[in-house]
Amino acid sequence: MGVRDLADYPWDAVVPYRERAAQHPDGLVDLSIGSPVDPTPEVIRAALAEATDAHAYPQTIGTPTVRAAIVDWYARRRGVPDLTEANVLPTVGSKELVALLPTLLGLGAGDIVVHPRVAYPTYAVGATVVGATPVAADDPAEWPEGTRLIWINSPGNPDGRTWSVEELAAAVRRARELGAVLASDECYAELGWSGPWESEPIPSVLDPRVTGGTRSGLLSVYSLSKQSNLAGYRAAFIAGCARVVGDILAARKHLGLMPPAPVQHAMAAALSDDEHVAAQKELYRQRRAALVPALETAGFRIDGSEAGLYLWVTEGRDAWASMDRLAGLGILAGPGHFYGDHSAEHVRLSLTAPLERVEHAAARLRASAH
Repeated sequence: MGVRDLADYPWDAVVPYRERAAQHPDGLVDLSIGSPVDPTPEVIRAALAEATDAHAYPQTIGTPTVRAAIVDWYARRRGVPDLTEANVLPTVGSKELVALLPTLLGLGAGDIVVHPRVAYPTYAVGATVVGATPVAADDPAEWPEGTRLIWINSPGNPDGRTWSVEELAAAVRRARELGAVLASDECYAELGWSGPWESEPIPSVLDPRVTGGTRSGLLSVYSLSKQSNLAGYRAAFIAGCARVVGDILAARKHLGLMPPAPVQHAMAAALSDDEHVAAQKELYRQRRAALVPALETAGFRIDGSEAGLYLWVTEGRDAWASMDRLAGLGILAGPGHFYGDHSAEHVRLSLTAPLERVEHAAARLRASAH
């Protein structure tokens, strides 16, 4: 197996629904792919501009400034106080890291890569590319022998599932029994909405309450795309076990995977400023507050979604039927079929549309209930 074995890009199947939704008299409200629409904060843009004299090759390992900023951010925002610069590494966005991690770890045929049952499809793509076997399983007790890499996603895309300290600790214990690397995709950790995450920080797999006193075999993956509107910068990073980070660094040097120097400088500015993150979260909160009651009035049930960038909803029928209903209202969503075999009756709606358009979608949903 390999790249040639990948299926067609799934979002191509959404094109007819987009075309139908775009015919609505009041226009399309695109709540499908979670691509940010809000401006990149000025503090970050200014940092990028002052670093445009980038005549030399950038450092794969990251500049001392960006590595220090990552270390400080984990201590300040994630409750991980004892990282060093040997534990962190910037990446060219998080999707390339997710897709390439099996490659960077030297996995291949006969190896197993575990990922969530309802999951961002790139976890399985990365396994397929190297000929490894992707296995969908949420319960650590179901993670099989032969597993070399385990992906967890907290908060989850698309369902918003968020792992507690106790659940993370159980996952760590099982990964170590298997001798597997445990990679926790935590890209939406600043976006808690309900349950304990209204008032408590969402825990990282590197939290001292989780690790049992050692980060061995553990990775945290993070992106600045959503909390800082840096999707176009491709700005992300990993942190965790120094041995695993070192192995990934060595492979990335050979492959030429280095974030541009101006982007590294902008990342450091973004990680050092919490104010813009709070402001962005408030924008997402307003959109969420407009959508949730309208969806419920229209007959949708919201499952999970206690954290993250999406609402994970169902009418209790096939997702394509819900996609068709929403398209008739001029609303484009993402079908649950894209996220595995266990979500055929759900659709995903993102919070990345201007509030004015989200309010139009909410009004259409409420009207459809009458």
